Amino acid sequence: MDGISEKISACRICAERFALTATRHHPRPVVWFEPSARILIAGQAPGARVHAAGRPFADPSGDRLRDWLGIGPDVFYDKSLIAIVPMAFCFPGYDAKGSDLPPPKVCAETWRAPVIDSLKDLRLTILIGGYAQRWHIGTRNVTQAVQSWRDHFPSVIPLPHPSWRNTAWLKKNPWFTDELLPVLRTRVKEVLDAD
Repeated sequence: MDGISEKISACRICAERFALTATRHHPRPVVWFEPSARILIAGQAPGARVHAAGRPFADPSGDRLRDWLGIGPDVFYDKSLIAIVPMAFCFPGYDAKGSDLPPPKVCAETWRAPVIDSLKDLRLTILIGGYAQRWHIGTRNVTQAVQSWRDHFPSVIPLPHPSWRNTAWLKKNPWFTDELLPVLRTRVKEVLDAD
């Protein structure tokens, strides 16, 4: 679809919703993809730091994710290779208790299909967290989705969110680091090195 990035960048369908959050922020879609991308990173939604930076995973979660993938920022932020398309392009805000609000469904309902259709050379989709996993593979439990990664390999790999909040999950599930991460890094390298 011509101009899809520009249309998303100009999107303000959640302006009223965001004005009612505890953060009372304005929409700032973080759009990071080009049609030539080989890898799709399907995440949740930008956090407050990403909202401020205007760049996806510009936070400690991004550092952890790049480590999991075995790539540096230069490759990670190359839009011609890696599309970073969350379930919502804007920071959803915080509730009154300071907790993250979920990504508004209207974002995925409006933009997801046109964006995915525009990515003609995808070879690997990495699903980060429950929202992306529900949308793409219909799984409601992150642990079950990640444990059953072989069911979707080699075209899809589900991952937990790389947030510090999941450090306890990582400690409880050492198989993730021991078994899945080496396969993930190898698959990412194969896709990026392919002609």
